[in-house]
Amino acid sequence: MAKNAIVTGAGSGVGRATALALLNENWNVALIGRNVEKLKETASLNKNPSAKTLICECDISDYEEVKRTAESIFSILGEIELLVNAAGTNVPTRSFAEVSIEDYRQIIETNLNGAFYWIKSVLPQMRKRMSGTIINIVSDAGKLANAKAGAGYVASKFGLTGLTQSLNAEERQNGIRACAIFPGDIDTPLLNKRPVPPTDEARKKMLKPEDIAKCVMLCVNLPQNAIVEEILIRPA
Repeated sequence: MAKNAIVTGAGSGVGRATALALLNENWNVALIGRNVEKLKETASLNKNPSAKTLICECDISDYEEVKRTAESIFSILGEIELLVNAAGTNVPTRSFAEVSIEDYRQIIETNLNGAFYWIKSVLPQMRKRMSGTIINIVSDAGKLANAKAGAGYVASKFGLTGLTQSLNAEERQNGIRACAIFPGDIDTPLLNKRPVPPTDEARKKMLKPEDIAKCVMLCVNLPQNAIVEEILIRPA
């Protein structure tokens, strides 16, 4: 199996934790994000000399940019066996009464369309090889709407749930498996975009990015003929 992976949102939070977990298990990882300095920070945390990182600045809401970035990754790393869509965004003014059309579109473009663009980019080689794993970091707001998350975020995450189900419905015959991970509250920088960011005490009770990375590795390390289609994980 090719030990090359792509992780979006790799500059912080779940994306960073997932990238580091993969590197620790000898995966080469293309780190995708818009902030190069944060991607460099992630790369600097790699303690495994047997695994390499590739820093890729990319606006995942732009399909042409995703396509160019993917082609560059293929030319350097070769075939990609694993895609983890961990990038996500939200806005403070997120309720129906407050959210702007521009912000709503940006949430959908990043959380849903960005994942779709990356999936479209890696599927052809996965089909050709008859193997591949795609993991989408969703949210428990992708199972049941809540006012805290906001309309745009909820819509994007429900869409990502359907995208994952469609992958398994269409592509399992081609040896490709997909998993949607539905975390509850995670202590990540995204919390700073809430209308009222949670307190330090509240954050201590939340899941950590490393908890979600362990879920990713569970899916990755299963035999290729087995699929965990969904994981719902919340703070204990």
